[in-house]
Amino acid sequence: MAKALDLGLGIAYIRLMMTETRQPFLKMHGAGNDFVVLDLRQSSLRVDAALARALADRRKGVGCDQVISMEPSAQGDVFMRIHNPDGSEAQACGNGTRCVASLLLAENGAAETVIETRAGRLAGRLSADGLVQIDMGPAYLDWRDIPLAREMDSLELDLILQSEQGPDLQGPCAVGMGNPHAVFFVDDLAAIDIAAAGPVLERHEMFPERANIGFVQVLAPDRLRLRVWERAAGLTLACGSGACAALVAAVRRGKCGRRAHLVVDGGELIIEWRESDGHVLMSGAVATSYSGFLDASLLNLGARSAA
Repeated sequence: MAKALDLGLGIAYIRLMMTETRQPFLKMHGAGNDFVVLDLRQSSLRVDAALARALADRRKGVGCDQVISMEPSAQGDVFMRIHNPDGSEAQACGNGTRCVASLLLAENGAAETVIETRAGRLAGRLSADGLVQIDMGPAYLDWRDIPLAREMDSLELDLILQSEQGPDLQGPCAVGMGNPHAVFFVDDLAAIDIAAAGPVLERHEMFPERANIGFVQVLAPDRLRLRVWERAAGLTLACGSGACAALVAAVRRGKCGRRAHLVVDGGELIIEWRESDGHVLMSGAVATSYSGFLDASLLNLGARSAA
């Protein structure tokens, strides 16, 4: 109840401050995956690539993995627009969706909320244990839907990356979760130089839209350790859609059951690949780190960057 009250106060704070000349924002995170959240449902402001880059800058801006804009929607309670730190738009963001869902559930007092994204409409609700759960929709396994550059079996891609230090990386499983993912299973996650391998694999010719690159170590049949190099964002503390893709890939490879705990750098997520309809459910905690205003100088920084 206290958490719901805090989130309700957060959205009320944004609404109240809309009368100010400065733009209010919330800094939120899910398992360490952090976001600048702007409620623009009653504002003429729209985030473009230049402003997103300015906001996401951890030295000169607020700093975040993604900038989230809550905009009016005719197909859901809100349209959630997602900008990466490089200014590009992302189709999906699981942890960002959970943050927005938590705000809407507290605001509306409803049992469920529907969030429109570029990847489709996603339903959010509070689970029985108080975690925020998002139905991420079906996992896409056909090469066209992921997408991959050419026809191939997504279960094990013909891809090898040789490493000067540590083991070679080969044979990832590809999964589409509204955005493309390639998942590598490794024996020792600590032995992988993700900072070196991630940028190369993200831009591999096999992925026409680039890809999020996941590295998974199986700890138990219901527990996976995961790190993700996110396209356009780099190595983050958590990646919600990456956790969904990792679970789906692990099930397809026979490494775990359909429900498992995903241990990420910033916490833990619970992922279930529902057998009845193929939808992937993601549950976890969210938090509001702080609230504030975007000063006019920062908004102008975005405008100058676009010039």
